[in-house]
Formats: sequence, structure tokens, C-alpha cells
Amino acid sequence: MDRAEILGKQLKIGDTYIKNNVLCAPLAGYTDFAFRKLCYFFGAGLCFTEMVSAKGLLYNSEATKQLLFKGGFEPQTAAQLFGGDAEIMRAACESEHLAGFSTVDINMGCPVPKVYKNGEGSALLGDLPRAEKIISACKKSGKTVSVKFRIGLDKNSIIAAEFAKMCEGAGADMITVHGRPRDMYYAGEPDYAAIASAKNAVSIPVVANGGIFCREDALKMLRETGADGVMVARAAMYDPHVFAEILGAPAAWDRRAAIEGQIADMLPFYGEKFTVVQMRKMTAFYTRGMRGGARWREKLFACESVSALLALVAEIFAEE
Repeated sequence: MDRAEILGKQLKIGDTYIKNNVLCAPLAGYTDFAFRKLCYFFGAGLCFTEMVSAKGLLYNSEATKQLLFKGGFEPQTAAQLFGGDAEIMRAACESEHLAGFSTVDINMGCPVPKVYKNGEGSALLGDLPRAEKIISACKKSGKTVSVKFRIGLDKNSIIAAEFAKMCEGAGADMITVHGRPRDMYYAGEPDYAAIASAKNAVSIPVVANGGIFCREDALKMLRETGADGVMVARAAMYDPHVFAEILGAPAAWDRRAAIEGQIADMLPFYGEKFTVVQMRKMTAFYTRGMRGGARWREKLFACESVSALLALVAEIFAEE
């Protein structure tokens, strides 16, 4: 079958049906509810919260709970959890904080040293028995469970197929495989063969992640790996319209309306200070490649209020 026929097809995760198989990755510092709204608008089949600490939830951290805020427009958004203790992970899944989420995604791929050194994220690639206990414990909470992991710790320890089998055996309903080992972080071409080996090892849905910036990248990923879907990460930060482009929609989008909409959504919940800081960053991303980009970025990061930011946005797009 032509892989283009698969792109955009409905995806079933456990008992949950997702409208299509082009997913938005959990991105620390970016995938808040207002950004997810934009991604859903452009066609993303499923979005994830930012990575949330299971311990932080049990300690009632306000900052951690804030990451789980959902808008009324997103009934299927999945919560992404990280942690290294099976019982704490299960308790987090069963807590009131996750009552509004039917699906929990377990992060077993985060490469950053702070997480890794704490025995969490990609550190679990080196401890399959503990990873298995965590997945099994989370599944006992009654949630639909997905697992996101990398293909190994380094190129000499590629364990994608073995880890995939373990996830399925522990009760995972879906896996997402990032096609790079931990030591590569986000650089270099993904290892398509390693992702394919994970796909061939299990019967649950496999979503492929890594290096997807356009429709052709998504099609290549599906052709090379046989995966059931794709997950878009950094490309969405720069261009949330990428979901529409991958799904075959026209390339143009109203960037000014998108920015103004995000600001309007964020302001009542986050307040002015956070909204300004976040949207200066996002506006700089969305206006990449525009004429006079460096000049606009300098002005953007000088904005100290929402009114100043909105006025500058109007000025930027008046020149288009």
C-alpha cells in the first residue's frame, strides 16, 4: 500500500480512537493548552501535555499542576508523565490531577542530564526490569498507556525491538519510538531501521518520531519504518501549521491571527508576565524567514506588556 494512503488515517490506542495518525509531541516549555489549541486547529490527531513529574504531582506542586491545565476543546489530550518509581507513577495516574485524562504517556526518552541522572527518562533504557514495573503499575490505574522512548543509550546499544517487546508485554497500548539514541539528543538523521525493528516486534500501534519537518519527511518515515503514525516535535514549535501541510492542506496560514489567538487564550490563565515572555518567544519562531526578521526579533524581546506585543505584531504583519 502507498504510505500516502496511510497518512491521516484514524488511529486506535487501546479503547480510544484518534482522528488521525499525525501527533504533536510533548515539548517542555511549549505544549501548553493554548499552543495545543493551535495544533488541533491545524489538524493534529493527538497532542500531549508538557512532561510532568509524578513526584511533583504527589507533592502538590502548583507549577506541576499548571502544566496539566486543559481547555474544553481537547477531550483526548494525553498527559505525559516521567518518574523512576513504579508506585509513585501509579499513584500519580490515580490522582485527581489526572482525572481528566484517559491516556497517560510515560516518558522513557528524555535525554537531559538532570532527568537522566535521577534515573528517569532515557535512563530507563538501561534498566528494562524497572521500566517494565513502571508501565505495568501505570496500566493498573485503568488508564490507556503509551510509552515514548529512544532506540538506545548510544549507537552501540540499540535496543529498540527489545524495549518495544517489553513495553507491549507490560501492558502498553501504544509506543512512540524516537529514532535517535540518547547521546545524539536531537541531531542527525533518525535510524529508520531501528524504528522498523520495533514496529516488527509488536502488534500494538507504533508511532515514529524524529526529523519530521514536512509532508515528505512524514511519508519517508512511514515508508522506511512501516510505522502506524508519525509524531511531529520541533517543527511544530516553528510552524504549528505543519500538521495541515503534512495532511495535505494548503500551505498558507494567518500567522497574525494565530499569535493573537494564543495571547487571548493564555492571558486569563497565565497572567500578563508569563504570557508576554512566552509569546515573545513563539512570535519570534512564527516570523522566522520574514523580511527584516532580526530587527523584529530585537523589538519583540523588548516588549514588556501584552499591549506592546500586540501593537508590534500588528506592525510586523502590516508590512507583509
